[in-house]
Amino acid sequence: MTDFNDRERAEEAKFAHDEEMHFRIHARRNRLLGQWAAERMGLSAVEAESYAKSVVQADFEEAGDEDVIRKLLGDLVSAGQTVSEADIRAAMDAKAIEAKRMLMGEG
Repeated sequence: MTDFNDRERAEEAKFAHDEEMHFRIHARRNRLLGQWAAERMGLSAVEAESYAKSVVQADFEEAGDEDVIRKLLGDLVSAGQTVSEADIRAAMDAKAIEAKRMLMGEG
């Protein structure tokens, strides 16, 4: 019975680790997206840092990526940038890969 309990604890630990890593990758991706958008809007370094944090915070409004896409699209269009939802989704995919690589390199 001890083997079963050990295996169960190991699976629970792995699940918790995987969930934490997913959260960290997602947050890093959103931060990188915020920096990408800030650069396109011509924000200063201080403004870009603050904006990137606001993109991370926007992700907590609802489940999924739609809240982040809505924020980025609205802010970029308001800043006079020509950008589509497809452009943002493509950047989101690229930044997710970059975020994962960054976090895997830390481990």
